[in-house]
Amino acid sequence: MIKPVGPYTPLVRAGEWLVCSGQLGLRAGALVAGVASQVAQAVANLEALLLAEGASLADVVKTTVFLADIGDYQAMNEAYTAAFGAHRPARSAMAVAGLPLGALVEVDAWAWVRASSGVGQTGSPPI
Repeated sequence: MIKPVGPYTPLVRAGEWLVCSGQLGLRAGALVAGVASQVAQAVANLEALLLAEGASLADVVKTTVFLADIGDYQAMNEAYTAAFGAHRPARSAMAVAGLPLGALVEVDAWAWVRASSGVGQTGSPPI
């Protein structure tokens, strides 16, 4: 399990939803270098949380990306696209005044999993 950097739960199940708290580009307790590497690691950390619940990145329906510098938007997009492959969840991205531990990026996610099967999308999330 990824150790939180604050007093929060990394992932909460709410019915058919998995709500993942924002993940930083932390590996072995330290930030990786560069925005692209931090995006890749943050998404890998989200994936690890989801896998522990029997879900995957393919189940993610919404992400929010927080950037310390909006000038990193293009680099973030390239790394984000590489991390998610062909899957394109809904997304918001914004610049913020600062992130924990001096991170360059933070990514949170909502995933929808069917409660009856316990794993994966087999239909559309309720709207």
